[in-house]
Amino acid sequence: VENFLAGGAAVSVLARQHGLALTVVDCGVARDVAPREAAPGQPRLLLRKVAPGTQDASTGPAMSADQCAQAIHHGIELVRELPGNALLLGEMGIGNTSVAALLLARLCGLSLHDCTGAGTGLDAAGIARKRAVLQQALDANAAATAPLDALAALGGYEVATLVGAVLQAAQERRVILVDGFITSAAVLVASRLQPPVLQRCVFAHRSGEHGHQLMLAQMQAEPLLDLGLRLGEGSGAALAWPLLQSACAILREMASFEAAGVSEKTAA
Repeated sequence: VENFLAGGAAVSVLARQHGLALTVVDCGVARDVAPREAAPGQPRLLLRKVAPGTQDASTGPAMSADQCAQAIHHGIELVRELPGNALLLGEMGIGNTSVAALLLARLCGLSLHDCTGAGTGLDAAGIARKRAVLQQALDANAAATAPLDALAALGGYEVATLVGAVLQAAQERRVILVDGFITSAAVLVASRLQPPVLQRCVFAHRSGEHGHQLMLAQMQAEPLLDLGLRLGEGSGAALAWPLLQSACAILREMASFEAAGVSEKTAA
């Protein structure tokens, strides 16, 4: 978080390059982040902590229903306060590829083995251990099958906040530029609550996490980029932003064949 605010994270660099206003939201960081006023041109910090971390999902629900609802509400209110007609969504969290894998497996009925990958760089033994722990989480929360129940039982505060942000941005008919695996998991949950949200989403990239490929397929989404990214932070969304700008410029400014005086192809 401090690195984001100091401007040293990858997404901080990309935001400066492309003139994007970066907002950092503390949804549930384990320690307190000191409030501060943003200097001109620097990222803004918003403190929306529900609690300092979730509970252990391998033994019971990660969040209570009230905590999950609070995080979703935070996301809704955040979007209401933001200007503009486009929203680039990303996240930073420890272990949240696990959350994305759990939500994908539970909501889509897919094999947890297929949904779970290396995350930030686990070896084969680490992945096997990860799968075993995540299976415990699915078993401990077997009754949580509805989207909101699954989100509360298996999710994280940042994912729930993103769900609220997606729902509100779609309602306001904003363009939603979706980053990687974890942010896509929030869109998956939101789309199970309100299927039309997918009409407002542009998926920035396909990450190196195999579960993300499966998740995109479940939402019939074709991403703009395929670079094997695993960084998160919204960095993939920031990389894809210039493509959207270019597409809009072409639609707005490029001459048609008729306007440019280009003749149609004729038969020989």
